[in-house]
Amino acid sequence: MALKQDLYHLYHGHDAKARLFRFAILAFDVGTIIFFIASSLIRDEPWIYLADAVIAAFIIVDLAARFWISPNRASMFRQLTTWADIVVIITLLLPTILESFLFLRVLRALRLLRSYRMLADLRDEFSFFRRNEEVIQSVVNLLVFVFVMTALVYVFQIHTNPKITNYIDALYFTVTALTTTGFGDITLEGTSGRLLSIVILLIGVALFLRLVQTIFRPPHVTFECPDCGLKRHDTDAVHCKHCGRILHIATEGEGD
Repeated sequence: MALKQDLYHLYHGHDAKARLFRFAILAFDVGTIIFFIASSLIRDEPWIYLADAVIAAFIIVDLAARFWISPNRASMFRQLTTWADIVVIITLLLPTILESFLFLRVLRALRLLRSYRMLADLRDEFSFFRRNEEVIQSVVNLLVFVFVMTALVYVFQIHTNPKITNYIDALYFTVTALTTTGFGDITLEGTSGRLLSIVILLIGVALFLRLVQTIFRPPHVTFECPDCGLKRHDTDAVHCKHCGRILHIATEGEGD
């Protein structure tokens, strides 16, 4: 069908029209995440429910289009991003029934920079992205991680903890916990809160510090091997791990 071919071209094509379409989707994803965070500070406004319905419609159309053109539809149901979209759609269409789970909407952040085609577009269009791809990816992963951990705090504490009344309160606690600052002005209450605090401190802190480290000290450098063409190497690499050629990578001499 012509429509199916046109959609496939928009999602996977290489021309300017297809790239503009995918950049528009990326902008939509970023915009929806910002809206989800901002709307937590506003209660029971009619326009918010209308905006939720419009966003849900766009996500449904996007998900249906990707499912229709997919050569392997079964594999889509094994992808975390597919189930994240489904959860987001449900919370958008049933906001009053699922009020306690509204901030699972931030799972939409899992879509950011997860498409190979999108990464290729950004590499081709923006030299800044090519030079700083690993750092940018690490920043996005860090933000997604913080958003998801904050969503868990929000969901489990919004109705039981008087100190957590919106997403910003949950974000504040999550960041102070992950950075081990622990001011103590906000703590998680109840057994579930204490268990969640343990998870954040034991697992979250380690992952958080690792992600921060990759931002300020990327584990690889970009240097194309003259023989085999391998572009990603350890920062202290002397030989290419694929062909063994001696490399001359500029380094500041700071090894682990």
